Amino acid sequence: MSVSGKVGGAGDVARRLAFFKGLQAITTRIHATHDIDEIIFELSAELCVLFDAVRLTIYTVDETGAAIVTKVKLGLNSVQSIRLPIAENSIAGYVALTGKTVNLPDVYDPAALKAISPQLEFRHEVDDSTGFRAREMLAAAINDPESGKRVGVIQLINSKSGTPFSPVAEEGLLGLAQTLGVALSRHIQAPAHLRSRFDALVADGRITAEELGELTREARDSGAPLESLLLGNLGLSAVDLGEAAARFYGVPYEPFNPNRVKPMDLLRYLKRDYVQQSHWLPLEETNEGVVILAVDPEQVKTSRIAQNVFPKKRLVFRVTTRDEFERTVNQFFEPSLEMGSVSDLLSDMDEGSDDASFGDDVNAASDNELVKLVNKVIIDAYKQGASDIHIEPRPGKEKTLIRFRRDGTLVPYIEVPASYRNPLITRIKIMCDLDISERRKPQDGKIKFRKYAPLDIELRVATLPTAGGLEDVVMRVLSSNEPVPLDGLDLSEGNLDALKGAVAKPYGLFFVCGPTGSGKTTTLHSILGYLNTPETKIWTAEDPVEITQKGLRQVQVNRKAGLDFATMMRAFLRADPDVIMVGEMRDKETVAVGIEASLTGHLVFSTLHTNSAPESVVRLLDMGMDPFNFADALLGVLAQRLAKRLCKNCKVAYEPDHAEIDHLLDEYCADMQGTPAFVANPVAAREAILSLWRARHANDQGKFVLYRANGCPECTQGYRGRVGLHELMLGSDHIKELILERARASELLGAAMSDGMRTLRQDGIEKVLAGLTDIKQVRKVCVR
Repeated sequence: MSVSGKVGGAGDVARRLAFFKGLQAITTRIHATHDIDEIIFELSAELCVLFDAVRLTIYTVDETGAAIVTKVKLGLNSVQSIRLPIAENSIAGYVALTGKTVNLPDVYDPAALKAISPQLEFRHEVDDSTGFRAREMLAAAINDPESGKRVGVIQLINSKSGTPFSPVAEEGLLGLAQTLGVALSRHIQAPAHLRSRFDALVADGRITAEELGELTREARDSGAPLESLLLGNLGLSAVDLGEAAARFYGVPYEPFNPNRVKPMDLLRYLKRDYVQQSHWLPLEETNEGVVILAVDPEQVKTSRIAQNVFPKKRLVFRVTTRDEFERTVNQFFEPSLEMGSVSDLLSDMDEGSDDASFGDDVNAASDNELVKLVNKVIIDAYKQGASDIHIEPRPGKEKTLIRFRRDGTLVPYIEVPASYRNPLITRIKIMCDLDISERRKPQDGKIKFRKYAPLDIELRVATLPTAGGLEDVVMRVLSSNEPVPLDGLDLSEGNLDALKGAVAKPYGLFFVCGPTGSGKTTTLHSILGYLNTPETKIWTAEDPVEITQKGLRQVQVNRKAGLDFATMMRAFLRADPDVIMVGEMRDKETVAVGIEASLTGHLVFSTLHTNSAPESVVRLLDMGMDPFNFADALLGVLAQRLAKRLCKNCKVAYEPDHAEIDHLLDEYCADMQGTPAFVANPVAAREAILSLWRARHANDQGKFVLYRANGCPECTQGYRGRVGLHELMLGSDHIKELILERARASELLGAAMSDGMRTLRQDGIEKVLAGLTDIKQVRKVCVR
């Protein structure tokens, strides 16, 4: 179909309809484009076919508002920019100036030019340099539909039929210009006042125009990069320069990320020398497309090389500074593979863009670099003090997320490309001897990490099938290190003295209770460390052995081999023990053997999964324990929780008002409702507590100082480490009488508090007043 010649007759009606239908299809695609370059380089060929033209040119008004500019592709990778003043000395300039449409049969005809305007000229420099000769030309203005402001010019050159462009072509071009006006006004363009990537610094008042001009001249004279001078001389940061460049280019700023995983499937066709020369590289593939990091995104877009490297991919661009780009290049192409950076550990892995490319998962998982990656993740988790490692694959091309639980909070660690999803899980299964072919059922295993790296820790591994045929993995880090000294458990002075007195008895039964992850095993090993002397024989049965101590004889429970807690307890009684520690008493048989051992002259320690000290006694009686033997054996029960500790480096001190102190006092006294002192005179009891607080925690002026979380690079959202909250109920005569009577938990609580016990919440409030944590964290772990 041709629309360049004259149109007439019934046959031309069908061609006209077909022409505008084709134009409508291209118009829809223009609205879906992301920038002007995509229109120029991807749709211009189709538009030329539709208009039966040899060439199509789109000019845009530049940042000065005094010129129009276009990009002409001269070869496969060469692009030339053409800039024309908005004036009557060129056809496109005249259209940009006046907004009139120009349709010329021959641009070299002076009479035709003078008929439009006496000053109108045809700029034939492009014809002279390329050998191309223009003849027919149709040009129309592109306006912003809202403001009416000129934003560009569209120009058709040479009809293939050799005849002038027809009225239908002119009508179609005007419609196309309206579409381009909408598209150009929508596309992100650099503001008119930004002439360089650093102008936003001047616009925001970060530096003056004189400072920028002076440093620009210095950079030109000395050959030093302007970016380096801005960073060194004016104290700006890389973020300042990156955000300024982002505003100029209209794409997001991407800072350097030291934990980025090298995208081997995207880098396999690129060499370091080329990347350093061209200043672009692929970062990752997301749902948006392949993310291209560039120092000059506009140049990369117009060169089209990135699109040629990834021909079937959608590209999205990010801008960065030159220094951060070089650091990313070093990160991705560094030949050494030390354990210093997790981002380098995929550099020699099998290449592939999806899971199928790995073929045999076992072979892929045994690859040397994947082994290093898994080892690095575990070592980093240990160094950062993480208690758990969560590996969470996601469907499709989404990355596998790895998170660490630090101080009770899950924090992102790194994202691994989807292509390494299955091999990563397979490698972990191999390390803990699980069935790598079974993906439909949960599996449990253990990793003795010293077999794979010089780090003596053990990991408890759980795999769980998730939606989409995927598997999650959670690894609990069990560090085989020295026990915490008893004085380092954050026990209050009263609780510490009472605990030392209880465990100094030659025989009896002592429990530590709390939920999973509350530090029960740590506390038990601290007590054993306190009792561990050359003349004492201590046996432990644990599952698993988390903490090792010299002098202890420790046994790993193995239920598959018939070694459970009850069996080991009976065996210990034949091995002349002084102290026995059992990891957990979860059944009647184990508790019965423990009571028997305590009554025959042994000191027995164990843990329970209960909420408070009084509830532990009721639970054991409900399991069928004889109240007489149990009351006789019980030394005490220590309930505990772990709250987040405020970071010492960044916590912010403040003086609480009377309302806040009253609220803390209300919460503290709420646990004392059943005590005789509070029942007799609640006002006096409340005043006595407040006086005790002032004596212990107030400053010289009698005012309290509390702390709130702030946040710094050394902590997690203002918290670093944990602080123990404790509730110690001793086996006093009053408590033993209540056990014989099978008293309720509330009666046991009232009696214990009369004996001087503080509840978990009360101990937590004391530690808030001491500046160790805040009330928000206490409430999280001490809900009643």
